[in-house]
Amino acid sequence: MRRFTRTLAAVALATTVVAGNVGWASGSARTAVTGPPPGSASWRADESTGRELPDPGRATPGQVRSFFRGLGAAEQRELLERHPSVVGNLDGVPLELRYRANARALRASQDPRYVRLAAPGRQILAFDPRGRGLVAEVFGDLRSARRVSVVVPGSDIDAGSFDRRGNVYGTPVGMAKSLYAEAGAGHAVIAWAGYTTPVGLGLDAATGTLAAAGAERLTRFTAGLAADGLPAPAVFCHSYGSVVCGLAASGLGATDLVVLGSPGMRADDVAGLGTTARVWAAKDDTDWIDDIPHVEVAGLGHGADPADEDFGARRVPADDAKGHTGYFVPGTDSLRAFAAIAERAS
Repeated sequence: MRRFTRTLAAVALATTVVAGNVGWASGSARTAVTGPPPGSASWRADESTGRELPDPGRATPGQVRSFFRGLGAAEQRELLERHPSVVGNLDGVPLELRYRANARALRASQDPRYVRLAAPGRQILAFDPRGRGLVAEVFGDLRSARRVSVVVPGSDIDAGSFDRRGNVYGTPVGMAKSLYAEAGAGHAVIAWAGYTTPVGLGLDAATGTLAAAGAERLTRFTAGLAADGLPAPAVFCHSYGSVVCGLAASGLGATDLVVLGSPGMRADDVAGLGTTARVWAAKDDTDWIDDIPHVEVAGLGHGADPADEDFGARRVPADDAKGHTGYFVPGTDSLRAFAAIAERAS
């Protein structure tokens, strides 16, 4: 009977996507930003250091880190000035250089979307203007932090909405700043909008194509943190971001994996994620995500509900988190639980 019910739900989901009726609506597909950072061709051709530079498309974050350790300060500065987009986005480059490189690239940008990101004092760990724009920002002192958290957002996030003023706690910056304030001293939080997200509830949101591309980028990003000697992170994944995290789970090296408002992680249960991280799930009763069928058929839908008891995740209280973007609102039980999870990450 349960299998029959799930099959009916899957058929309903597929029909809804194709017809463009209630719930998942049809929409044009987005092209994911993939591959090495912009400016990589110029970087590969640069012989100014007298040695071959690590290939941005093939070198591991560990290899990148080793290369930069072998450079003097003047050589590092020269590469930063000649190739700010590569230095600022290449995982394994020391974070201090990435901050400086991205500040330089943002100041040089003519796009009005990036004016606020270029403000002095912001710690931009990644800035890629391709597509709708990819950004990562750090709150706190990442170098000295004893605990690190990464926030992965869901749909409708790009460089323009990264820190929008409306619906603040549905933005990467709003979520990260709220967690940072609650977690207190010794923590650093990274708002990571480093993948191409779906727009609206279209076909992209119902499939895993963008999530798969995002998972590859997220895995490399966390490998870069590890190569730079930073603590293993707790990763907080909102909405479609939890699909990204589900596909990336086995390679994240995370201490904790926390999903909230999740449409599914493309796994039947915690064991299917292939991770040693502690897995947590939060979903409040007023979140519209609960109306989405938690099934997967013919590539549509994202599978089991991580907040369901059978999935095996540890449940995060979310009784007073209202709606789909209320989990990081100050004063909520969910935010307090998130801070406690971040505190124990090690």
